[in-house]
Amino acid sequence: MTMTVAPTLTGYEVSPELDSLSMATSLGESVTLSAETLRTACKCAHCLRARFDDRFPLGFPGLAIVEVADLGYGLNIAFSDGHNRGIYPKSYLLDLASL
Repeated sequence: MTMTVAPTLTGYEVSPELDSLSMATSLGESVTLSAETLRTACKCAHCLRARFDDRFPLGFPGLAIVEVADLGYGLNIAFSDGHNRGIYPKSYLLDLASL
């Protein structure tokens, strides 16, 4: 019987340009997501409502990551457009990176 273990997030770093988040995994891999990809993928109540009301932007060009707080199970990411409500579970971040 072969058991597959899903990778976990073991570390992260915001790029010097503040335009992406690089993440290390338990499999020794490194994956990177752009600030725009992260902002577009936010699932906070505010963003879900904006999508429902058809008010959510299609993109966020030129966006920067201004702060990241590790909450244990996920990362709270704040962006240069003032949005700071998104909590990204670590498993969700890895799913976004298609691991």
